[in-house]
Amino acid sequence: MGLTTIPNKCLNKGGQALILFFRGKVSQGQLLIFPKTTVETKIYKIRSKSEGDREKSLNYQLHPNNQIILNVSKSVNKFTLSFFSSLLLLGFSLPGLAQLQPPLILSQRPSPRSPQNNQLNELLRQGREFVNAGDYARAIATYSQASALDAQNPRIFSGLGYLYAQQSNFPEAARAYQQAVALDPTNGEFFYALGFSLANSGDNQGAINAYNQSIQINQSHLNSYLGLGVVLLRLGDYDGAMEAYKMVLSLDPNNRDAPKLVGSALLRQGRAQEALPILQQAASLAPNNSDLQVNLGAALLATGNYDQGLTTLERAIRLDPRNAGVQLQVARIWQEQGDIARSLQAYEGVANVQPNSVDAQRGIGDVSLMSQDYFQAIVAYRRWTELAPQEGVAHYNLALALRGRGRNQEAIAAAETALNIFQQRRQTAEIEKAQTLIQEIKDKN
Repeated sequence: MGLTTIPNKCLNKGGQALILFFRGKVSQGQLLIFPKTTVETKIYKIRSKSEGDREKSLNYQLHPNNQIILNVSKSVNKFTLSFFSSLLLLGFSLPGLAQLQPPLILSQRPSPRSPQNNQLNELLRQGREFVNAGDYARAIATYSQASALDAQNPRIFSGLGYLYAQQSNFPEAARAYQQAVALDPTNGEFFYALGFSLANSGDNQGAINAYNQSIQINQSHLNSYLGLGVVLLRLGDYDGAMEAYKMVLSLDPNNRDAPKLVGSALLRQGRAQEALPILQQAASLAPNNSDLQVNLGAALLATGNYDQGLTTLERAIRLDPRNAGVQLQVARIWQEQGDIARSLQAYEGVANVQPNSVDAQRGIGDVSLMSQDYFQAIVAYRRWTELAPQEGVAHYNLALALRGRGRNQEAIAAAETALNIFQQRRQTAEIEKAQTLIQEIKDKN
């Protein structure tokens, strides 16, 4: 039996999925020695390609001391392994039901404290006309003028928040809603909209706080529970997410979003076998729900139904080709499958629909870094740092891409920015990683 040691350099870290690409002839019954970190994680899929053959899955056996035996019928020329740290690492968009509702901008009136003048009334009238016509850019400009004249009217700021959200400018939407809740801290709808905007801006903790405030004001606010569950899933708080979805079902036993998200929570816990029947039943009730098809596809892949899983993902995109959330989730699944080209195409599709999507820019950067396209990774990561300047990982990943391009001084600056953010947040593990990266770059100069 032959013996091959897989070097660490074959490993690529993209997002949270660990992908190994190895090219080299592997004979039947080949014994492979893998880097320790891979054997400590869960192997999700091993796929191979022989000359003249289609790509296919390989069976494998785990053995002690970092050994994996591949059971192949004949020699193969390359194989790809996808590793996941104990669970299927999918991204989740906010549920379809949990969308912002238009504020009452069509019936806005100056508040009792605002000056009753013709100019303000005219601006509000013009703003309503622009909204009705779908001209959100001019509506924003008009309501911004109105807010300067009536700075104590929370509904003007909520209207601005809604309009920014319609343009997928969620950071600006969040700022507008923050002004609205400051002026009217008893309005649960404003806090829900703030949570939605923060969640889409990547500020998960801020979103949790806003959703909880909305629930505190109105304990029957179903959309706040749905949004809260999604954000808790992102952060790995599966018990909290499940509790949120139980609340949804207690408020609305026939809710179609909750079963989908319960299935998603089970997937995130690595419980794909339990998730699959729940998602299949939900899909039978809502066969045209593209988000549900994505999660079902993921469950099928996780349970070994590879061809059916890919077919389901393709169906999800066909159902809603302009849905950035669907494209984003499919992009992540393809990334985790090691299909870099299709993953990059999907991430770029998200960026075309939502240029300010943090997840899209991070995804483009991650898959570009994995394929050693450092220039494209730099462009994407720089955009990520612009959209989320307080996200330490964005600056850290930018430093990695700059180092790969040989731009060491810029890489050190980016890594030091990341280090400062990690230190402010007392993120011990990340601090150590940033310090190590800085020292490695300095040692090579």
